[in-house]
Amino acid sequence: MKKRALITGITGQDGGFLAELLLEKDYEVYGIERRSSTPARINCEHLEGKITFINGDLTDQNSIVRCLKKSKPDEVYNLAAQSFVGESWNTPEQTGDVTGLGALRMLEAIREYGKEIKFYQASTSEMFGRMEKFANEDTPFYPRSPYGVAKLYAHWITVNYRESYDMFNCCGILFNHESERRGLEFVTRKITDGIARIHLGLQDYISLGNLDVKRDWGYAPDYVEAMWLMLQQDKPKDYVIATGEIHTLGDFLEASFKEVGIEKWDDFVKQDPRFMRPADVFYLAGDSSKAKSELGWSPTTSFQEMVSKMVKDDIKKYKDKGV
Repeated sequence: MKKRALITGITGQDGGFLAELLLEKDYEVYGIERRSSTPARINCEHLEGKITFINGDLTDQNSIVRCLKKSKPDEVYNLAAQSFVGESWNTPEQTGDVTGLGALRMLEAIREYGKEIKFYQASTSEMFGRMEKFANEDTPFYPRSPYGVAKLYAHWITVNYRESYDMFNCCGILFNHESERRGLEFVTRKITDGIARIHLGLQDYISLGNLDVKRDWGYAPDYVEAMWLMLQQDKPKDYVIATGEIHTLGDFLEASFKEVGIEKWDDFVKQDPRFMRPADVFYLAGDSSKAKSELGWSPTTSFQEMVSKMVKDDIKKYKDKGV
């Protein structure tokens, strides 16, 4: 009998990649999407007819229970969130409701539903906040944004339900992971889209905030495999998922402009105070040794390969539109 999986956040970057992976592994896949007159399925429209979409809302407990009853899942992957860090200062209450309490509602629904369901919570490196060295599973948390705080609540309530009710709950503390499907509100995709437009003569420069922030960037399809691996283990644990490599935003710009033959990229970038965050996180890098030793996981796509895929895809999108 096929395994059944329920994914929240199915329309996001990770949701689409995870659904593809699970289909390859012969799962029956269900995805929760918020009811809308025009469903936002840009990242998963190619999956229509292959997976089952269910209308649901993480701010509505009854809605979540209905989704569980309809999908009857063996595994639940909670990827839904208000996931844009910068926006969380503008909508802190909504961020807390969806990102933090949404996880609680799903856990409570699973507990009440009574079925032995394995649960994956998408935790984030933003929970670490202030840090000066590589973080692992034992590194203290110090979130620096409403988004990070909401994710930290979701993380700890997942751990709490695991210990209190003997539930199979895992948290994946994923560091930054990007792809061609990343939303334009994220700085990495803003850069590659902007470079595609500059390359095609549609734009003169890119406006950005702090160029000195340091991040551990990986490729999203590699990271969804780690999510799946966590739920295949005998015992539920939490894992840091990262490449272990550090790059500044300036490095990302250099690698991206390199793809279109521009070496002196400073002429095409302007810093704008509007994009400076109230309390920024300047350094995020992870140590995924535990995932490598226990899950057998390691990233397969290099930083330059990821950047290349993103830039080339953005250029292709504009050319396909006849630009």
